[in-house]
Amino acid sequence: MPAKVIDGKAIGAQVRTEIRKRIEIAKRSVRLDAVLVGDDRAAAIYAQNQAKTCAEAGIEYHLHSLPASCGYDEIAGRILLMNTEESIKAIMLHLPLPAFVDTERIQSLIAPEKDVEGVNPANIGNVVYGHRSLVPCTALATLEMIESTGITLRGSKCVIVGASNIVGKPIAVLLMRAEATVVSANKFTKNLSALTREADVVVAAAGVPSLIKPDWIKPGAVVVDVGINRIVGADGKSVTVGDVDPKVAEVAGWMSPVPGGVGPMTVAMLLRNVAEAALR
Repeated sequence: MPAKVIDGKAIGAQVRTEIRKRIEIAKRSVRLDAVLVGDDRAAAIYAQNQAKTCAEAGIEYHLHSLPASCGYDEIAGRILLMNTEESIKAIMLHLPLPAFVDTERIQSLIAPEKDVEGVNPANIGNVVYGHRSLVPCTALATLEMIESTGITLRGSKCVIVGASNIVGKPIAVLLMRAEATVVSANKFTKNLSALTREADVVVAAAGVPSLIKPDWIKPGAVVVDVGINRIVGADGKSVTVGDVDPKVAEVAGWMSPVPGGVGPMTVAMLLRNVAEAALR
């Protein structure tokens, strides 16, 4: 029996509806201020789509566009100014920044209470200590998708393949907070397949196309694919694939698709963080 689909689009739509209701009940204006530097086409398209998604959830969207010639000082100055603006409650930074600008250094300038992507080290640290915080969106999306399957996380064995600062590590911590038994691994881990084969939950976030194979998965396990990889398909065209071999669906009990899984849910979690930052 094929795995049940963890539908990020459907769950994300439900989250957006809940956000709109929360904003209507609060009877307060909620807005997201986003910074876009340069003329990267993909980033510009994402910003346009984000504006539409915000509107669907009842959130205003203000885009602060800066020229590609801006250096660290100009970008940092804009972020610091936004931190001081009382009317601005939620800030995000579109990527990529110009190659000569240190992205992490800029992200660390966003005020923690306004950092709706959860990229400021202070917010990532708060996740570890279990404090109320704006959690990194992809990590939060992954947890929501796992919980949507109805699995009892307490005592379950979870293997996270990938340990990046804003995805793998915070996902592991969130699962620990749910009292799961968590193993953090990566693409270089020896006998990785032996670890994943024992897991009740596998989260693939290594950035390696089709890394996780069907015989790596315990029958009935929950598999969440965070990977987004562009490869050349058999027809010579570029396609998006995840870190999980599609044939894993023949073994797993639940599995998220790529695209249509973690991506839409990450957007929904961003909007939830925006509402949280503005209304709390």
